[in-house]
Amino acid sequence: MNKMENMSTISQDEFEFSQEVIRKLGQYYSTRVVGQEGLKKSLITSLVADGHILIESVPGLAKTTAAKAISDAVSGKFSRIQCTPDLLPSDIIGTQIYHQETGKFETIFGPVFANFVLLDEVNRSSAKTQSAMLEAMQERQVTIGGVTYRMPQDIFIVIATQNPIEQEGTYPLSEAQTDRFMIKEKITYPSAEEEITIMNKIEDGSIASKEPAVLSLEEVDKVQDVAEKVYIDASVKKYIADIVTATRHPADYIDKKLADYIRIGASPRATINFLKVAKASALMNGRTFVIPEDVKNMRHQVLRHRIGLGYAAVADNVPVETIVDLLVNSVPTP
Repeated sequence: MNKMENMSTISQDEFEFSQEVIRKLGQYYSTRVVGQEGLKKSLITSLVADGHILIESVPGLAKTTAAKAISDAVSGKFSRIQCTPDLLPSDIIGTQIYHQETGKFETIFGPVFANFVLLDEVNRSSAKTQSAMLEAMQERQVTIGGVTYRMPQDIFIVIATQNPIEQEGTYPLSEAQTDRFMIKEKITYPSAEEEITIMNKIEDGSIASKEPAVLSLEEVDKVQDVAEKVYIDASVKKYIADIVTATRHPADYIDKKLADYIRIGASPRATINFLKVAKASALMNGRTFVIPEDVKNMRHQVLRHRIGLGYAAVADNVPVETIVDLLVNSVPTP
């Protein structure tokens, strides 16, 4: 190891163990999903960094398949919640049932009590139901009948999907709700070559096969602990802080017309999640220390759902990723 790596508290055994776990996750994903390497990276990053992920794409691009692949790789409890307008908060967190013969209430836990929770088409559920997930996602607890219950202590990851083109009968997530997601990943259509591979795998049946889990919850929990110990220099921390500050005072960094597109900047959660994501990214790239590229390469995933653009940006067809690129490029790299 080089001098910077020696500054880390990660042992050689811990490092090699984490690399093996990350390799197994990547291999398992690739047996179930063709292409979508960006989504693969974001899903594994969210798992290593212990954060929730929001996935957005048009229908049929394997959002659910990819989310299920990562959860199937780990021998934990998985729950899938198909969000619909009539879904109630109690359908997610649970409720109390009164038994007349005993005169007592019984608490029935909802599907949120799992290690991996897939919220399919989260923007189809009502705002009230969406808000039921906030306490669980942020505080890792829910309240049923005035009693607070803790979520799984080892691994608790929410993987939510949404479709951006079908807006009829949907309830867009508020800033407070999207801010709870560590990462937001957008995925696009596969290439022609990947489409051919998909057809071949459907024909030979390999794409539908389900392999047994290759990791335990304890192994994933250990990798999360290793990721927390990845070294990050003070200069890189300042780099993160400067990027987030630029989203709040864009006129100081980019052209005023472009700065006026921004309605709201990133919250402190962006800073915290940049730190966690950068550490996970470093570990996934075979390092025990963070470099500026670990931050820069995840800029879209961390910021695209935390920067609010006004109507002028929508009218001028300016995507949030363009604004993110301008802001990040305006901040000196250490």
